[in-house]
Amino acid sequence: MRICSLLPSATEVIALLGLSDELVGISHECDYPPSVKRLPIMVDSMIPSEGLASVDIDRQVNQLVASGQRLYRLNDFLLRQAQPDLILSQNLCHVCAVTPDQLHDAISSMPRRPNVLTLNPATVQDVIDDVIRIGDAANRSAEGHRLAAHLRIRLDAVRARVGGISYRPRVVCIEWLSPLYIAGHWVPEMVQLAGGQDVLLEPGNPSRVATWDEILAATPDILIIMPCGFSLERTHRELSQLMQQQDQWRLPSNLAEHTFLVDASSYFSRPGPRLIDGIELLAALLHPLDHTAIYEPMARRLGPLPIYQHP
Repeated sequence: MRICSLLPSATEVIALLGLSDELVGISHECDYPPSVKRLPIMVDSMIPSEGLASVDIDRQVNQLVASGQRLYRLNDFLLRQAQPDLILSQNLCHVCAVTPDQLHDAISSMPRRPNVLTLNPATVQDVIDDVIRIGDAANRSAEGHRLAAHLRIRLDAVRARVGGISYRPRVVCIEWLSPLYIAGHWVPEMVQLAGGQDVLLEPGNPSRVATWDEILAATPDILIIMPCGFSLERTHRELSQLMQQQDQWRLPSNLAEHTFLVDASSYFSRPGPRLIDGIELLAALLHPLDHTAIYEPMARRLGPLPIYQHP
């Protein structure tokens, strides 16, 4: 089967199902596992986000949307040339990937129309169910069910670890730095599964704009910084600049010591199997067995306490 994955999360599933050799095209954001980077890129962003600050990316997105322009460029020629049997796409966030309408226009002219699987997860369970859906669509049903079962076993292990803990820290997760966005969709559920309580959003609700005063008024015990699509290093670099320039990022010292930067691109932004890694990471941050150690390079403490490498 010839598979074109236009979603980083779906590309990760395809690789875990042992189908990397059947991939014939990916999106510009598909970078895991690293071996997929050699594949033809079918989708590219109209905004070169590398090197741009959050506020600049947000401004350019708003300008394109206001003018009726598309955020992503779909290479129709390469897509037709690849002759995929299966295309994996999404209908959750038009800021994150090519829209279904764009894809429909591209495949309508193909002599042999591929099967298109559109994913729209809102919860962690939806993400696990999508593993099965991808496996079924790619003729790897048994492998899909095995992978989903393995992910559930890991979730059960986290539940068992935090289930007997009565203390549920108050948590705020920030999904974008400028303007400030509170992380929604599956992230509040991840916090809940890890033994915390998201104090600004309920599980399943979409991400939303917030003010710094609102965040502080929520009196979080722990602040998690996870800008959508950012690596840990990029988050640290931009947050450091913001804290030097804007009074709104002047954190109380007690909250600064309980503020963590995480690798959002790998473990939180993408609704794929590595969300389970993110839940395990959150459980370690919210209920540490060792009160000084955190998991580098998955997370970094903002405050002055030392950082230790995870063995």
